Amino acid sequence: MSLQICQAAHILNQGGLIAYPTEAVYGLGCLAHFTDTIQQLLKLKKRSPKKGLILLASDLSQLNDYIKPLDNRTLARIQATWPGAVTWLVPARTSISELIRGQSQSVAVRISAHPIVRELCQQCNTPLISTSANISGHNMTYSAFQVRLQFKNRLDYILNAPLGDDDKPSIIRDAISNKIIRN
Repeated sequence: MSLQICQAAHILNQGGLIAYPTEAVYGLGCLAHFTDTIQQLLKLKKRSPKKGLILLASDLSQLNDYIKPLDNRTLARIQATWPGAVTWLVPARTSISELIRGQSQSVAVRISAHPIVRELCQQCNTPLISTSANISGHNMTYSAFQVRLQFKNRLDYILNAPLGDDDKPSIIRDAISNKIIRN
C-alpha cells in the first residue's frame, strides 16, 4: 500500500476531507459518521443538502448499516454490476442522515472498481462519502492540479494518482424500478 493511501486514510479517520481519483473524475470524500465534515463538504462544493451524496465501498458488507435488506432478485441485479461504475439508489435505513440521502428515502451506493477507492474503504473499514470534486456548476476535475485550482488549500489532502478508464461519471439506476436516473 502506498504512503499516499495511508496518509489519506489517516486523514479520513481523523474527520478530514480529501480529494481522490475515481473511475472517471476526481471525487471529494469523507467518512459518513463525521457529520461536521459532510456539512463542510457541502458548503465547500456549494451543493444543496437536498440532493444527497454517494457512498462508495469496497464490498457490500460495508453498506449494511446504510441500506435496507434487498430481495434476492434486486440484490443479484445490483451485484452483477459491481465492482464497477454503476451507482444504485437503494432504500435507505431510517437512521441515515439526510445529509447523505438528501430528501430521498433512498441512498446512492456503489462498490467501486478503482483500486485506490477500494483500498481507502478497506483501510478505513467503512464506506466513503463521495461527490465529484468540483464546485457545483463548475467543470469536473480530472487531475489533482485541477482540484487544487478549484479548491485552493481548503481540503485536508489531495491524493494524486491516475483516474480509472471510464470516460464519464457513473450511471445511476434505481434499484427497485431498475430505471436509469443518470446515464
